[in-house]
Amino acid sequence: MTAPVDPRAGWDVPAPGTMPHTADLEPLVSRVLAPNPSGMTLDGTNTYLVGAPGSGQAVVVDPGPAAGTHLAAVEEALAARGARVVAVLVTHHHADHAEAALPWGAHFGAPVAAADPAVAGPRGRVLTPGERLVLAGTTIGVVPTPGHTADHLAFRLESGAVLVGDHVLGRGTSVVTHPEGDVLAYLESLRRVHDLGPSALYCGHGPELTVDPGAVLEFYTAHRRYREQQLLDALAGGPRTVDQLVAEVYAAVPRALWPAAAQSTRATLAKLAAEGRVRPAAGGAVALA
Repeated sequence: MTAPVDPRAGWDVPAPGTMPHTADLEPLVSRVLAPNPSGMTLDGTNTYLVGAPGSGQAVVVDPGPAAGTHLAAVEEALAARGARVVAVLVTHHHADHAEAALPWGAHFGAPVAAADPAVAGPRGRVLTPGERLVLAGTTIGVVPTPGHTADHLAFRLESGAVLVGDHVLGRGTSVVTHPEGDVLAYLESLRRVHDLGPSALYCGHGPELTVDPGAVLEFYTAHRRYREQQLLDALAGGPRTVDQLVAEVYAAVPRALWPAAAQSTRATLAKLAAEGRVRPAAGGAVALA
């Protein structure tokens, strides 16, 4: 099976570490980059400000880490938009997206909304799939995108752009964690976002994807299928542990990312086990069924 080609390889996107810290992406959206770069967060968490021009209001999506410098940068971007915060939305519960949600909600005097009640807080709003939020002079659609985590949401804007959180990254591919992640749900979520026909994907980490968002979503699906087949091919040679599979399948990937690869491997093996295609073997290994 041939490895799928990432369409972003031919796009003109910022190199790692060169993303501007603040950018106006379209009239509805500004992005502020949080100061938490890492191998998992890429350049850092992307915090988005969404609101109709002239409304004097904005919604903060994924406030990210509770860093004072990041809050100051967001407040500067709000001032440039002439906007006050009327709500804080969160795509999922991971700390690099949600840590500042409740503190910022209190700071701005704005409600927090998320799929996870613990993220929304006792005075917040628990979002349900298909809701349409009328906020800051615009309408934001709530799109269920479980897979990376069970509580993951995306937000569709009136412009046709979709804020996808960690469902799709600006560079590379997203991790489906185990046991909280679910590969079957993730693949279905990719189809759901693809069916929306997004004009752009505004990712939780890395650059925005505006050239051909549908092609990126198709690549993500093909990549998952490719990794699955690689695991099956490796297991055709006999039982393997997760660590052995990662060393074989992800040999070309930097070792620093192997722990994340192990999470995705476990999640994919759980899918294959549910389908009756693999089974447990001796010594914590996995074998073909």
